Parts: sequence; C-alpha cells; structure tokens
Amino acid sequence: MMIETLKSLYNRDLSKLKLEIESYQTESSLWIIDKSISNSAGNLCLHLIGNLNTYIGTELGKTGYVRDRPLEFSLKDIPKSELISKIESTILMINNVLDTLTEEDLKAIYPQIVFEKEMTTGFFLTHLSTHLAYHLGQINYHRRLLDF
Repeated sequence: MMIETLKSLYNRDLSKLKLEIESYQTESSLWIIDKSISNSAGNLCLHLIGNLNTYIGTELGKTGYVRDRPLEFSLKDIPKSELISKIESTILMINNVLDTLTEEDLKAIYPQIVFEKEMTTGFFLTHLSTHLAYHLGQINYHRRLLDF
C-alpha cells in the first residue's frame, strides 16, 4: 500500500515538474536568477533529477547513475526539451524501482547514511518526495514571477 502511495506522489509531482518546465514562456527564463534567488528553475530541475536518480536509481535500483552534484547548480542553458526528457526518464526509473520493492523493503534500513544516522527506506523515500515537492513549489513561484 505504501509503495503505491509513493508511486502516486512521485508521478504526480514529477508530472507537475514537467508541466512547470514546459510552461516557461521562454527557455532563457528557466535560467534567470536575481537578487536573493540563487537557484534558477533549470538548476533546481537538474538537482531534483540528480537527487532522485542517485538515491532511488543508483542506491535502490542499481542503475549505475553517477551524480555530479556541483554541475546540477552550475550548468546553464540546457534546452527545455532535454530537461523534459530527463524528467520523463526519471519518472520511468522511479516506477521501475518502486515496482521491485516490497513493504518489507520499506521497513529495512536505507543502505546509505544520508543524515548522519540510519533511517528506514520508507522514511527516506518519503523525505525524497517532500524534497521534490519543496523545490517544485520554488520552481512554480519562479515561473509565475517571470511569466506575468
């Protein structure tokens, strides 16, 4: 039951991320930062993709994804179509990995120490979902500020 809930949340929020990226009126707006806004929507999108592919794909799904976190925040002007493709691939990966997990897997300790202490896989997957939602809200606000 919890796995289906997680799948539903990830699919909902990653689909919304895709819609947000598609909704920018100009591609260059994806990369705008100003004043105290230090991360562009494009960089937040790359960060979310890297985060999910690392902690779900590599760690649980053994996908072989290799993260370069500094690039998530330094790359600029990636075409909108490439960001959308990466989001779509991430949706597929998450569904594939979650389909392999059992409720018992969610109760097991996540295989990597992330916050300086052990936690269950279910707790960490829930955290990753809220992390996605947090940055999704930032992207939505960023877009609405720029596309008035």
